[in-house]
Amino acid sequence: MRIVWLCLLLVLTSVSWADVPAARVNGVEIGLMRLERYFSEYLDAQGRAVTSIRNPGLYKRLRDQALDELIDKELLWQEAQRQGIAVSDEHVSAQVGEIEAAFGSPALFERRLAEAGFDRAQYTEYTRHEMAAQQVYALLSAVDAPSQGEVEAFYDANQQRLQGAQNQSDNPSVIREHGLALARATLIGQREAQARQSVRQRLRESAKVEIAD
Repeated sequence: MRIVWLCLLLVLTSVSWADVPAARVNGVEIGLMRLERYFSEYLDAQGRAVTSIRNPGLYKRLRDQALDELIDKELLWQEAQRQGIAVSDEHVSAQVGEIEAAFGSPALFERRLAEAGFDRAQYTEYTRHEMAAQQVYALLSAVDAPSQGEVEAFYDANQQRLQGAQNQSDNPSVIREHGLALARATLIGQREAQARQSVRQRLRESAKVEIAD
C-alpha cells in the first residue's frame, strides 16, 4: 500500500494547488505542496516520521534529498518528451488497473484520487508520464555485460567477500561457479548504479534548475 500512496503523492504540477514553487526545472515548477507530500513518503520509506526529526540540520538535509529526487524525476520526464518516448494507452491502463486493484475496490481508489487532487483522467496521464520517465532512464543507463575475464578478475580480487555471501558447499567447483555468478551480478549492479548517477548528473548539467530559498 505504501508504494501505491507513493504513486499518488508524486503529484504533477498540472494539479491545481494554491501553491508556491519549491523549485523550477527548465521553467517547470515543482510546487511546495508536492514537495511536502513527497517528503513525508520519502521519510516513511526510511522508517522515519517528520515529527521524529529534532535536528534542524538533519531535517534540511533529508528534505533537500527529497527535492533532489523530484527534480530528477522532472528532468527524466522532460528527456522522455525530447526523445519522443510514448507509452501506449494499453500499458498505461494496465498499470492504473494494477494500482486500483491494490486498493481493493474502485470506490476507494476513486476516493483516494479525489483526496490527492486527481480525477481518473489526470492520474492516468500522470502514470503515463512516470512510465515514460522510467523508460528513458532505463534506456540512458543501460550498460554492457562484463566479459568473462572481467568477472573472473573481480571474483579473484573479492573472493573472500563473495564466498561469504553465498551458500556454502564442500565442492570447490560449485563454490567457484556460484561465486562467479555473484561476481557477475555485483559487477552489473555497480555499473548500472554508476550509469544512473552519470545520467542524473548529465541531465542536471544541461538543465536550468532554480531552487527557492
